[in-house]
Amino acid sequence: MAPEPFTVHVTDDVLADLQHRLSHIRWPDDVGNADWRYGANRAYLEELVEYWRTGYDWRAQEERMNSYAHFRTVLDDPGGDVPIHFIHERGVGPAPVPLVLTHGWPWSFWDFEKVIRPLTDPAAYGGDPADAFDVVVPSLPGFAFSTPLRRTGINFHRTADLWVRLMRDELGYDRFGAQGGDWGQLVTSQLGHKYPQHLVGAHLSLSLPLDFFEAQLPAAADYAEDERHWFHHTRARMEHATSHIAVQSTDPQNLAYAMHDSPVALLAWLVDRRRWWSDNTGDVEERFSRDDLITLTMLYWVGGFVGTARFYWEAAHDLWRPSHDATPVVTAPTGVAVFPNELVVMPRVWMQRYYDLRRLTYMKSGGHFAPAEEPEALVEDVQEFFRPLRRA
Repeated sequence: MAPEPFTVHVTDDVLADLQHRLSHIRWPDDVGNADWRYGANRAYLEELVEYWRTGYDWRAQEERMNSYAHFRTVLDDPGGDVPIHFIHERGVGPAPVPLVLTHGWPWSFWDFEKVIRPLTDPAAYGGDPADAFDVVVPSLPGFAFSTPLRRTGINFHRTADLWVRLMRDELGYDRFGAQGGDWGQLVTSQLGHKYPQHLVGAHLSLSLPLDFFEAQLPAAADYAEDERHWFHHTRARMEHATSHIAVQSTDPQNLAYAMHDSPVALLAWLVDRRRWWSDNTGDVEERFSRDDLITLTMLYWVGGFVGTARFYWEAAHDLWRPSHDATPVVTAPTGVAVFPNELVVMPRVWMQRYYDLRRLTYMKSGGHFAPAEEPEALVEDVQEFFRPLRRA
């Protein structure tokens, strides 16, 4: 089917059911957890839930979302249909470059909100209209409004195949740029590996090998002396990601029962990761407002959680295999932005070997959620990376 306009609207009965659940919570004890060492802190969650129940305005968030052009399509695939939701905003400039922005987890498409208009209409933000992009922001298959996904087998490398079909066959962009972090980084890297003929360039806010589910993280000796601190940083940061990866790669359906039935379970899972993985000093609201945190949770409450959790299982049980043996692995021109509180920072020499690396930027601040935490810095880096590629 051709893409059709889509309006974000949650029915009143869904919101009423949510209100009932938020008013009848069975809270667990939470002894000795002021520093979140055991997971999300109950006292903070209670405050957040009370705001969700009595002060948060989902309809206002819907209105903000609907100020962008949303669409849905269904991509037929050998294993079954795949519904895809996406924002598609046209650029304001002499020759906008198509650009697909791919989110990760625990992100959503809405984490790109603060970068969409600066990328589509740079002149309105004090920039050069020649830097304009046609921006496409899909929800990953099974995430948010790309639901219901009633088939198995969709992972990050299959998603790259779907993105080529979306951009080329559905939207008419034979060549386009791509940007992403977390899962979006792997999808974008796969585009640059398998489909370089369609890619103007790939910009990444995280750097991981495509065989991440088999590969070992680099050893200390793999880092140059002046970047050895990144080895210790990565080891420390990944301590807070092991459970996230393990449970979703092994038995995600068990997690889905809790998240699909309890809005507090879903909120706790998301807020804990936002706190640990962003660049803050212990207060998650240094980076994300309460509205931000609840809106993220709402997108997965109304869209469902099953496909989200299974994305890891599908990647771990259908391992990535290269499409060619060329060097570098990602042959499309690549830019990498390193944010200082990211979970993994790979050695510089590895990035130079793995990608056709055209730009490497070490940012001053920011963590795992780059477009939501540091939108201005990300926009500037994307613009500067693609500027010479527009003329190629």
